[in-house]
Amino acid sequence: DDSGSSTAPIYMVTVSAPTNIACIKYWGKDSIELNTPINDSVSVTLDQEDLRAVTTAAVSSSFTTDRLWLNGEENTKASVDKRFRACVDQILALATDKIDPNTGHVLISKDQWRSMKVHISSYNTFPTAAGLASSAAGYAALVFALVQLVQAQESYPGQFTAIARQGSGSACRSLYGGFVAWRKGSGGDGRDSVAEQIATEEHWPEIRAIILVVSDAKKDSVAEQIATEEHWSEIRAIILVVSDAKKDTSSTKGMTASVNTSRLLAHRATCVVPERMEQITEAYLNRDFETFGQLTMQDSNQFHATCLDTYPPIFYMNDTSRNVIQIIHAYNEWAGEIRAAYTFDAGPNAVIYCLESYMVEILSLVLRYFPSTDEGYVANKKEVAAAAIKGNVLSQELIKAVDDATGRVPREGEVKMIYLTKSGPGPLLVRDEEALIDQSTGLNIFQKNGR
Repeated sequence: DDSGSSTAPIYMVTVSAPTNIACIKYWGKDSIELNTPINDSVSVTLDQEDLRAVTTAAVSSSFTTDRLWLNGEENTKASVDKRFRACVDQILALATDKIDPNTGHVLISKDQWRSMKVHISSYNTFPTAAGLASSAAGYAALVFALVQLVQAQESYPGQFTAIARQGSGSACRSLYGGFVAWRKGSGGDGRDSVAEQIATEEHWPEIRAIILVVSDAKKDSVAEQIATEEHWSEIRAIILVVSDAKKDTSSTKGMTASVNTSRLLAHRATCVVPERMEQITEAYLNRDFETFGQLTMQDSNQFHATCLDTYPPIFYMNDTSRNVIQIIHAYNEWAGEIRAAYTFDAGPNAVIYCLESYMVEILSLVLRYFPSTDEGYVANKKEVAAAAIKGNVLSQELIKAVDDATGRVPREGEVKMIYLTKSGPGPLLVRDEEALIDQSTGLNIFQKNGR
């Protein structure tokens, strides 16, 4: 039995943490052991009202082993998982004494914290299958929860982000809100591979993100019989059943292959990214969407070019992804300026950055070419969706411009769902009522389909 007993108190804290979407991408590990990157990266932290991970961390001397529940299901191998262990052990090593505020007595010494086991329960408020950097939010929440619980203190600036990085690389950026850089570092021990906040979420409040979760469903098509089965009776077919898994190549495997085989990736890391980091930082601080948008799109394109340059090549985008790119370029061309900027991580899902003033128009455009009758198609911000559907009639000139440039015919089923969001803060403390662990037993109480 690994539940708490009445004689040993269970200490708990519940937090939430955001996901983030990179504008200058991280691709390629300098050290697999330390999970350090070959280049700097920078991202926008997304608002937790729309997308977040919620995590409860509990600790007690009565616990006999470290345990982890994800979305209500226990991961029985967590206690020996390298990434999980790195985060738990390194935060506990930074614990400080827990002092009774009334008496000043030490309730738990820092050494006692380090000898205790932890129970962690975590879930995402967005579908993990959506591919929206759930591990970044999850590991940021894990680290922040443990920091709060054991009152950990850094021994050098950015140490908590360096620890989160060992769980999931981009998790280090989710420990801050707004616009956040991850510095690759140069020390060799990983200590200086840390995240740094460039601007808070209040700096550019008009920035918005439209997230298209792309379906792997086949396109609609019209059948026409050209010849009967008798016409060429000798014809035969060898059928290869191809997997419909979400991602053919995991990010970790993909990065390793790219580092080993792509000369373009090496050129990108040393010659392109450093200048882009400076340019996009300046653009964001100056709220210059034209430059921010162009750099974001160019970097997404180059990231996927390095995937194609990898041998054998890696394909993360699909036809729907490429349609989105065509539509955004046609829209910007029609507008005479960059109003929308796409970016794609290691998958087919599109994130479109824009300013609040153009959000309804851009969503209307998306809904025209990727329609759906599903009531939950736009997963949140229903009032913006309603305005896009009813209140904003796209100009005929715009529709003609996009039609002529793309040849796109509106089709249902290619996009599964759409999220609308903005920039938001880093991890937050959550009310005790939202705890995912029972304080009397130390066991998970979250169930995937309803609490």
